[in-house]
Amino acid sequence: MMRGLNTTVRKLRNEVFKEIAALGFQENKEHLNDDIEAIPYKMVNDETTYRESVYRARAVVRERLRLAMGLSLRPENKPVHLTAGLEDSNISEKYYEPPLMQVIPSACEACEENTYEVSNMCKGCLAHPCVEVCPKGAVSMRKGRSFIDQEKCIKCGKCKAVCPYDAIAKKERPCAKACGVGAIGSDNCGRAEIQNDKCVSCGMCMVHCPFGAISDKSQIFQLAKSLKEGNEIIAEVAPAFVGQFGDNITARNLKAALKEMGFSDFYEVALGADIGAIAEAHHYVDKVTTGELPFLLTSCCPSWAMLAKKYFPDIVDQVSEELTPMVATARTIKKEHPNAKVVFIGPCAAKKLEAMRTTVRSDVDFVITFEELQAMFDAMEIDLTEYEAESSFHNATGAGRGYAVSGGVAKAIEDCIAEYYPEVEVKIQHAEGLAECKKMLSLAKVGRLNGHLVEGMGCPGGCVAGAGTNIPIAKAQKKVETFVSGSSRKVPPKELKEIELK
Repeated sequence: MMRGLNTTVRKLRNEVFKEIAALGFQENKEHLNDDIEAIPYKMVNDETTYRESVYRARAVVRERLRLAMGLSLRPENKPVHLTAGLEDSNISEKYYEPPLMQVIPSACEACEENTYEVSNMCKGCLAHPCVEVCPKGAVSMRKGRSFIDQEKCIKCGKCKAVCPYDAIAKKERPCAKACGVGAIGSDNCGRAEIQNDKCVSCGMCMVHCPFGAISDKSQIFQLAKSLKEGNEIIAEVAPAFVGQFGDNITARNLKAALKEMGFSDFYEVALGADIGAIAEAHHYVDKVTTGELPFLLTSCCPSWAMLAKKYFPDIVDQVSEELTPMVATARTIKKEHPNAKVVFIGPCAAKKLEAMRTTVRSDVDFVITFEELQAMFDAMEIDLTEYEAESSFHNATGAGRGYAVSGGVAKAIEDCIAEYYPEVEVKIQHAEGLAECKKMLSLAKVGRLNGHLVEGMGCPGGCVAGAGTNIPIAKAQKKVETFVSGSSRKVPPKELKEIELK
């Protein structure tokens, strides 16, 4: 598991984001094309050893730069300049264009898909159970050790299961293994290829590729440019932020550092989560316990909601229509600051596509991840330990802050129901990871979850496991638990309105 480790891939991503953010913050953009062209040579020199040649390494960096600017990858079959389309991205109104996740062909190692191979751990044992158990006769003994005929092998894994030395390895493409919806295929060169009709943009393929061959698009250039221009920009920060920028970095440190960067105000997205928890508590009691609806599916995770709509259209009406915490908070901000631009700062890659929906675009202007924000701090040489605001973020409740971990949404709604309707018994089910989410939705479809509130989280672990996070998942979960337990209020008042957030 690479999550939270400062790997070479992570360092490269940070360096690309940092360079692009620096271009956005710079005063003079007359030579922007030349500045972008120079970055691959700045990042990759003759001493670089992480690819077999500097030329391939620079080719990968060039495509990363395009994605970091919000541009799509260049086609491989015709010449397209590195900065082609830059004029369309050199605006603050630039939104993400699908596909969000893209495989960088020059970076992909064309990993083998689901094959079983005998390693040098094989002792050529007398029992050779691998031979005996194979239903197709694909395993035989050659030169004193096991051999698997790949043309006969049906990839059942029985040989691996019975080997007493664990000498048979299952080789899987890491990105495909991480994808819970089977959206990773192969192109005609054997490289990974994302099937966009299946993909729900969770980003798990991206964070599990050990070669950094999959990346998403970014708005950091456009955001940095808008901040530099002095526009009124307000941040809404997801509750998973705790611990993401350092062990001792508090909300007060982060708030002050954002102010130094140019943000004019700050809100907790957990406040929008409080509104959502209240609304869904009422919705469950009014609709599900009365039998008007068979069950209620949460809607705050965009990958989960997209999964339901793509794969289970028959039950899509059971997905909650309440505003997601990101949108509820943004709309509150726009009511009080109609001329401001709103930036969602969070752990999630899929939120980038949620923000570009026609019903959301006027509310959320930018979406960046914690990983991207750290690179922006680095570009401006902002050390968060040197800044501290007089006060923390606005005071959300433990219920809303708990949305950041798996099971937290359902618990927040359950706690609200217990507070508002103590006589009502709540039935809860939750799933994390898209594969488990699909199983849960299958059960709901056939009526096995009637009467339940069903929470789905696309990332195993919840929002703290999102593709744009900086620290190990277990550590992030503990940080959120501490944050929740330290909240002065456990649940929001029953009649909380959006306007009361400030």
